[in-house]
Parts: sequence; C-alpha cells; structure tokens
Amino acid sequence: MTEDLRIQTKLYQLMHWLLPKAERFPRLYRTTVTQRVMDAVLDLQENITAAVVHSGSVRQKHLKQADVALNIIRTYLRLITDWQWLSLSQYEHVSLMVVEIGRMVGAWLKRR
Repeated sequence: MTEDLRIQTKLYQLMHWLLPKAERFPRLYRTTVTQRVMDAVLDLQENITAAVVHSGSVRQKHLKQADVALNIIRTYLRLITDWQWLSLSQYEHVSLMVVEIGRMVGAWLKRR
C-alpha cells in the first residue's frame, strides 16, 4: 500500500510541475502537441489510479497502458526541449521525475 501512495505522490508532483508549464507552450500548438502532452500525463494518472484499485490481469493491463503513456511523455519531452519550450535544466528536472515513475511502474509490472 505504501508503494501505491509513493507512485501517486510522484505522479501528482509531475502533473503539478508539468501541466502549468504546458499552458505556456506556443499557442499555435495548443490543440496538438500541448494537448497531447497533457493527455499523456492525465492518461498516466488515470491508469495508475486504476492499477491501484484493481488486481491481477486488470492491474497488469493498466500498468502496461501507464508504461505506454510514460514512453509517449518521454518522446514529447525530448521534442519540446529540442524546440526550446523547456530549458535543459527543466528537461533534466522533469526527466528525473519521469524516470522515477517509470522505475516504479516497471517494478510493479515485474511483481505480478
């Protein structure tokens, strides 16, 4: 149960940091890249929440979907950093958060 709370806390911190930043991305990309970044973060949150309340194969399904969302987030973070919407220090900060969440999801998936 403690692990469930840790991953939810880390995910909340990611959302708290990244979503306000996404609001400041260029207006031209609000309905495309910005929306997709925000959707991926929210999908991750929803799948982790679902994994916490389920068990067995349903939990595994949600954890695999969370892993997909993490990969999408990683890709978008690299892209928006290349476009200089995030500084390198911001990218480093958010990447460390994503890596930590990824490790937790990976450990959870291996536990079965």
